[in-house]
Amino acid sequence: MALSARIPSVYARRIGVLASSAALASLASLVSAPAAHAAPPTPISASSARAYLATVTPRTEGSLTGYSRSLFPHWSTVSGTCNTRETVLKRDGSGVVTDSSCASVRGSWFSEYDGATWTAASDIDIDHVVPLAEAWRSGASSWTTSRRQQFANDLTRPQLIAVTDHVNQAKGDKDPSDWMPSRTSYRCTYARMWVHVKQYWGLGMDSAEKTALVNELNAC
Repeated sequence: MALSARIPSVYARRIGVLASSAALASLASLVSAPAAHAAPPTPISASSARAYLATVTPRTEGSLTGYSRSLFPHWSTVSGTCNTRETVLKRDGSGVVTDSSCASVRGSWFSEYDGATWTAASDIDIDHVVPLAEAWRSGASSWTTSRRQQFANDLTRPQLIAVTDHVNQAKGDKDPSDWMPSRTSYRCTYARMWVHVKQYWGLGMDSAEKTALVNELNAC
């Protein structure tokens, strides 16, 4: 057979090899791509949060007189044997397996606040983005216990998130003027979450808190 007659088949084989290589490379990139993390409900946008803050008149926070976590009953039953904590653990985790009482016995949790990954539910706290004591000082002291219970178990707004336990404990009841996530790439989201929750629940803000939020959102 003449050389010219063999050239098309040689090219065809080469093209086939190149196409297979490209497909394998594409598959490899998909396999190596980082998995998306589960998350709380999406907060309002940075622009919406900034617009709301522009309407906020700062006010001095109230005292903690009379405050008790028991005045914000949690965790409430969501469905069957599953309470709010277990619901958030399952929502925010990956490959979560629960037992007959809805306790998480296996899974993986990525903590957005510090970037740590945990495989034991005991290492995870469910953080109230706007802490219960902070809510009390900024308006919840006048609420009914029923309303406080709704706030403490709010799955509709970005108020609950699964995070590293000692990070949550270090945060305590601090507002954004005193505490922000150490993972700087999450701070804009955190500020949006905070504003969203305070706006929805009609909670006040003090001057330092508002300034910290404005500064963070302007950097988004």
